[in-house]
Amino acid sequence: MRHRIAVIGAGPAGLTFARVLHRHGHPVTVLERDPARDARPPGGTLDLHEGLGQSALEKAGLLAEFQSLSRPEGQAMRILDADGTVLRDWQPRPGDRANPEIDRGQLRDLLLGPMDVQWGRGVTEVVPGTRDGVLVHFADGRQETFDLVVGADGAWSRVRPAVSSATPHYTGVTFVETSLDDVDTRHPDLARLIGDGSMAVYGVNRALVAQRNGGGHVKVYAQFRVPLDWHTNPDRHTNPDRQMGPNRRAGLDWADVEAVRSSLLAMFDGWAAPVLDLLRHGTAFVHRPLYVLPVSHTWAHVPGVTLLGDAAHLMPPLGAGANLAMLEGAELAESVAAASAPGEPDEVVRAFEERMWARADRWVKITTAGLERLVSPDPTEAIALFDEVQPS
Repeated sequence: MRHRIAVIGAGPAGLTFARVLHRHGHPVTVLERDPARDARPPGGTLDLHEGLGQSALEKAGLLAEFQSLSRPEGQAMRILDADGTVLRDWQPRPGDRANPEIDRGQLRDLLLGPMDVQWGRGVTEVVPGTRDGVLVHFADGRQETFDLVVGADGAWSRVRPAVSSATPHYTGVTFVETSLDDVDTRHPDLARLIGDGSMAVYGVNRALVAQRNGGGHVKVYAQFRVPLDWHTNPDRHTNPDRQMGPNRRAGLDWADVEAVRSSLLAMFDGWAAPVLDLLRHGTAFVHRPLYVLPVSHTWAHVPGVTLLGDAAHLMPPLGAGANLAMLEGAELAESVAAASAPGEPDEVVRAFEERMWARADRWVKITTAGLERLVSPDPTEAIALFDEVQPS
């Protein structure tokens, strides 16, 4: 018996789930709200861990292709003091493939392969327990029914309300992202400063992090602890004397690149000039306040609906989320593909949820504690954390 299965979201979790089902000869409908695969930038680089993301790719039959695309040298990590002094400089050992990097766009294309995604299918609501199965409502007014709907649609999931009333909450930490292109040619000094992988500088409740992507592209993240509405009065966090004066700035306009740049440079005032060049040479700036779901988020099982990845356990972006999401997608797909008797898919989904919750709970606690240490009043906490996790 072939069950009607839909996965909502064509990110790493949803595509891994679909690709493994496809490998087992089971049809699956992939629904994505983006109008096309290239409708928006795919995001930065990901490090896929042995036993997590790499295990998922092995289940999908894609590990060898991943290894040919990935960048083992991207595992390098350098930490600088705010004055530019190099404090740590970790380099991967020859042949080390524990956490190689791959651009999100390359990973997406790898997972897509022969998959047929229905682009531009934004979901507005999922209603379980109807006579014919799980009813999915779309933004265009249409609706379809499935036996199993898997929500892999991220932080602001439209599937989650079908199983849980939980909503993401602000962590107190905001990222502002910018980019450098063709860094080796256009900014060779910064290329040398960053090295082959990532570079980070930690200060009091703030940090600057740069990550190499493929093709000479670098993502830069300014990170800081601020109220969610900090950008409505940026002087409050950069120049306390100015915020009450006649020249007090209005809220930041994110389309005004130079105004955002000026505000960020003021926030990191006093840091070494080469470090601040990461902001001086950045292009557009994107505001990314960090949200998370409650620790130990679970739900009463709802027949015909489940969640993967950020939809299930949104956590701080410290290298675990995408890895967990992909492994969950692969494991759920294998279980569903093996289920053939009526009612059996629901049993395997229920068992999968129990395993997912237990594993995710551990990683949510690790990443939550990690964020507290990385963006901390005491910058030495960040260095100590890296010393703990780097191989000796």
